[in-house]
Amino acid sequence: MNRELLREFWKYRELFYFLAWRDIKVRYKQTALGVAWAILQPFLTMIVFTLLFGRLAKMPSDGIPYPIFYFGALLPWMYFSATMTNSSNSLVANASLITKVYFPRIILPSSLAISGLVDFSIGCVLLLGTLAYYGVTPEWAWLMWPVLLVPLVVLALGVSMLLAALNVRYRDVKYALPFLIQLLLFVTPVIYPTSIVPERYRFILALNPLSGIIDAFRSSLVPVKPIDWQLLAFSLVVILAIFSLGFTYFRRTERTFADIV
Repeated sequence: MNRELLREFWKYRELFYFLAWRDIKVRYKQTALGVAWAILQPFLTMIVFTLLFGRLAKMPSDGIPYPIFYFGALLPWMYFSATMTNSSNSLVANASLITKVYFPRIILPSSLAISGLVDFSIGCVLLLGTLAYYGVTPEWAWLMWPVLLVPLVVLALGVSMLLAALNVRYRDVKYALPFLIQLLLFVTPVIYPTSIVPERYRFILALNPLSGIIDAFRSSLVPVKPIDWQLLAFSLVVILAIFSLGFTYFRRTERTFADIV
């Protein structure tokens, strides 16, 4: 980000805080369970994955208990997929605001990327309870979670900026995105470990930046399988490339949003 954008972002920081807080409130407005959905969604999905892929399909888990194996991957995956889904429509959904008032448009996808961290944090509390239930003692490697969260947010924001800008011009994005997310789930090591992929195909897996991030999230929980630093490093390079692409395209098309949204 250039200095001019950073100055504008700081100038409109109150709008950023307002939009982030609005997104949090709107998400659970008029819901019977409220914030409990942030617990139920990953928890119930973890149970289904454990029973279906763990107990029935006998999917290997690298020695990690199945609930921890799936929970450790579902939290970053659900944050990424939810941010991508919500942020891709952020410009179109706020068309009336964009056409009437000037502000850095990047605030819209950014506020959703930040507000999604609330659900992620709530899910982490439940994950700690799961670790305690299985008798997993705290490890220094757990400190990797807040560190890994940074590239995860950067990746989610980079993809969100690209999709949000494309969605303004091509409304097909809204219809293609659910299929894209479903496809991405199967090419990301959420259901299965990276060790199940043959060595000769690992480079294809590495092209998906979520692979290294989610594998590192999962590996840092239980000291059974060390973090694949090579895969993680490759993922970080791809994440920077995706963020640069998304940011560049967003800034180049930003001036046309008010005219065509």
